[in-house]
Amino acid sequence: MLKPQAPAVIAAASERGVQLATAESLTAGMIAARLAEVSGASAVLRGGVVSYSSDVKRELLNVDENLLQSNGSVDPEVARQMAVGALKACGADLAISATGVAGPEPHDGKSVGTVFIGWAYGAQSGSQEHHFVGDRSQIREQSTQAALGQIAAILNKASSQ
Repeated sequence: MLKPQAPAVIAAASERGVQLATAESLTAGMIAARLAEVSGASAVLRGGVVSYSSDVKRELLNVDENLLQSNGSVDPEVARQMAVGALKACGADLAISATGVAGPEPHDGKSVGTVFIGWAYGAQSGSQEHHFVGDRSQIREQSTQAALGQIAAILNKASSQ
């Protein structure tokens, strides 16, 4: 079922001429797929990187190796760097990333449901921490919706400035 956020994101990005990219770990391409379900997505969706492993985060998205070794992949700075890496790799204006623990077991010392959504828009970047509840599928879906919500918030803020 098509969720209302993806069409709104595609419409807002199209109106503003903003090219989008994703970097996804726990969502494994769900964010990009949700965007691509919307007619007209090809005008704004540049691409994405599914970076389930730390090696891919490091090699394709340029996430700092020392950061990955010291903090693990479920980390706010890793999420931020993933988004910055996707922005550059895909030649986009705005990139979103998702890294976290969908379960069933904790990972990198983080509890199930801990998710970081990273973003990069132009020279600005950041991340936001979430704690979702549910099974693996529900946590991945909530992460996807949070990422789409973050894109929408960035685009809305940009249009009001």
